[in-house]
Amino acid sequence: MGFFALALATALSFAFKGDDMLGIGKKAPLSDVKMEDVSGNTYSLKDLKKENGLLVIFSCNTCPFVIKWEDTYPGLGELTKENKIGMVLVNSNEAKRNGDDSMAAMKEHYEEAGYNTPYVLDTDHKLADAFGAKTTPHVYLFDKEMKLVYRGSINDKFEERGKEASKMYLEDAMDALINGEKIDPAETRQIGCSIKRVKA
Repeated sequence: MGFFALALATALSFAFKGDDMLGIGKKAPLSDVKMEDVSGNTYSLKDLKKENGLLVIFSCNTCPFVIKWEDTYPGLGELTKENKIGMVLVNSNEAKRNGDDSMAAMKEHYEEAGYNTPYVLDTDHKLADAFGAKTTPHVYLFDKEMKLVYRGSINDKFEERGKEASKMYLEDAMDALINGEKIDPAETRQIGCSIKRVKA
């Protein structure tokens, strides 16, 4: 079994909806906390929020799920701009901060992958802990009041082995948000690599 197939099998085994995840309708926690961006600037979630809300994606540099999904990031960046929604990629892998997920590595990956939105470092995975984020990637979409309206995956690409995406969960959620419609589903299963936290 190849590395990606093994990672997929593992993720499908352990991905779940936990009670400690930020609930639909709840306001974004730690929205004033500043985080360092690859640009050298610092931003809080409140800084990055736009007129219609904010998209937060917990991500990293090397997870095979991120690598397979991140070609959608630039398109999401453009889509959020068009719809006056902020977007930020958040790296919470504190346990790999001296290696693959250092700020230097983040800057290099940002350029290589063609990202077009802020990519910030979540020191001591504080934001991930406050959100109850589990995986990279893990998606959280907030409305203009910074209340959570969608949580889960970008699409259904990895719900079955070998499957191509057919349900665009995140894009559909953003479309419903902009048009004042009910988001359905508002929660989907997050699939990816575990966020690499530092054990106490």
